[in-house]
Amino acid sequence: MLAFFRRAFRSWIVLGLLGFIAIAVVVTGIGTPAGMGAGAGGAAGDSVARMGDLSVTAPEVAQAAQRQLQLAQQRNPDIDMGRFIQSGDFDQLVDQIVASRTLEAWAREHGFVASRRMVDGDISSIAAFRGPTGKFDENLFRQAIARQRASEAEVRREFAGDAIRRQLVAPISGGAGVSQGFVLPYASLLLERRDGLVGFVPAALTPGAAPSEQEVAEWYAKHIATYSLPERRVFRYALVSPTQVKPAAPSEAEIAAFYKANASSYAASETRTLRQVILPAEAAARALKAKIAGGQSFAAAAQAAGFGPADTEVGKQTREAFAALASPAAATAAFALGEGQVSDPVRSPLGWHVIQVEAIQRNAARPLAAVRSEIAASLAKQKAEEGFADLVAGVDDAIAGGSTFDEVVKARGLTAQTSPAVALNGLSPDDPNYRAPPELAAMLKAGFQAAADEDPTLESLGQGQPSVLLKVDRVLPAAPVPLKVIRPVVLRDVARDKAARRARQVAQGIVAKANAGTPLAQAFAATGLKLPPPEPAGGRQADLARANQQMPPPLALMFSLPQGRAGLVAAPQGQGWFVSYVAKIEPGDARRVPQLIAATQSQFSRALGEEYAQQFVRAAGQQLKTTRDPAAIARVRAELASGQAAR
Repeated sequence: MLAFFRRAFRSWIVLGLLGFIAIAVVVTGIGTPAGMGAGAGGAAGDSVARMGDLSVTAPEVAQAAQRQLQLAQQRNPDIDMGRFIQSGDFDQLVDQIVASRTLEAWAREHGFVASRRMVDGDISSIAAFRGPTGKFDENLFRQAIARQRASEAEVRREFAGDAIRRQLVAPISGGAGVSQGFVLPYASLLLERRDGLVGFVPAALTPGAAPSEQEVAEWYAKHIATYSLPERRVFRYALVSPTQVKPAAPSEAEIAAFYKANASSYAASETRTLRQVILPAEAAARALKAKIAGGQSFAAAAQAAGFGPADTEVGKQTREAFAALASPAAATAAFALGEGQVSDPVRSPLGWHVIQVEAIQRNAARPLAAVRSEIAASLAKQKAEEGFADLVAGVDDAIAGGSTFDEVVKARGLTAQTSPAVALNGLSPDDPNYRAPPELAAMLKAGFQAAADEDPTLESLGQGQPSVLLKVDRVLPAAPVPLKVIRPVVLRDVARDKAARRARQVAQGIVAKANAGTPLAQAFAATGLKLPPPEPAGGRQADLARANQQMPPPLALMFSLPQGRAGLVAAPQGQGWFVSYVAKIEPGDARRVPQLIAATQSQFSRALGEEYAQQFVRAAGQQLKTTRDPAAIARVRAELASGQAAR
């Protein structure tokens, strides 16, 4: 029951059309928006689907599939494109892209638009694009889209499409609702209590006969994907490190010039720790100053005026900084006071300031001799950073100019290394002890996006960190391990399967006897095997399946059985079979828990809204005469499976 509610939030249409796909992709660097790079028209021979003036092209689908695979590999590093396609995820992705583009085409045809201001607002609202000040940082935005090798126009187009789709789907899905009377029976099911017994038949107690050669061969052929190695790649790479830069030490002339250019930083200075109250009227400010002059503390007078300590705190300020913060007149007044003194009201564009000087710190001038080593260290660091930047730029320019990996390595004095054949997770199936070094492990995602015939790339490990010159040397496609190599593993798996099937036969016999009236404990004992006796189990469905937790399979089975009946369910990883028996059912009544009714009503409303959205997509597709090219889709699927699709 609860599983049904949760599935309502995982549907492709909600996630695909309302989930800010473009934003999530650009921010995280994982996956790609459905249709990134989409545009109107498109060559007919390149289209896998057309809807009105828009189309979905084969390269778009291939790119989306490749990046969706990367997203899946974040959860399961062993998955490859073959398994991605076999699981049905590719077909679902095509459905999502076509549905998204259909909605966009229908919306544009009926006058829905996304203004530049709307797109700017969506982009600037993303936390990952905000700098240290909390405001939108255009450099962070451009770095993010550059990492995805997308243009700003492409990203903006996808943001605009997402905004247009939201204009359609949000009102359709958000306006759906169901009555409390409709959901009452379903909510009451969550309060239903069931009690009974659960027993276990371990597969290890029922091994059966040893597998024959024919059984081993048939099992291997049927489960060939299980015994296949994922795609592996051999990389050539070289570290471009700041340690390779040996700049000359700063000269005395350079140190002196730096000191002169930054003379204000080394001159005598004064900072003051200030507090202030800003009032809108001069009379109120003078009344506040009068209270302080009469003996009341600044803090008490400010508190009486409605200002707490955090409101009055200004902190340490130089004269120039406070002038910029408040006004030149306020700075003049504050820096004319002695320690502990309070100014008369001073007017600024903000209002009337009453300022207190809490402390004064005077810093003596520092001569060149006193700061020479500090300046020398700063200049040396600056030279090293500039030298490393020049080294990186030179490598980048050489790649852009057509230099090969070996030519760049030789010209820049780099040390080339070659990895074994590694999978995306950084492990080598040929060497169980191998672990990709940190510099290569950080590059594997980019390395698995590239093709073997592509030019080398220079990938950064981060600000101030080394870069890696990376080249794909060979691509080893996913392939099955020969049976003669993996025979012991296959033999073990076949034996386990036979034991599990034998255990199921035993469990089915127990269920048959229990359903014929034999007590469950007696049915277990009658097998003649040393099985653990069944134990009491049960509870309310709502208690047994909390949010984000899965109800144990034998307990979940109890909620699908009638009273007085038994059933069986497989244990995880083929360990055996559970037998569940329901002895007693106590119906629930959600009328006593109104908050549960409200939550169930909300979940059903969302599920209904999703259904409305799906129906709307179908209707829009019919109106636009959306068509698909099955042959083109099949070609993309085949090219992806063979590793030949355009990246």
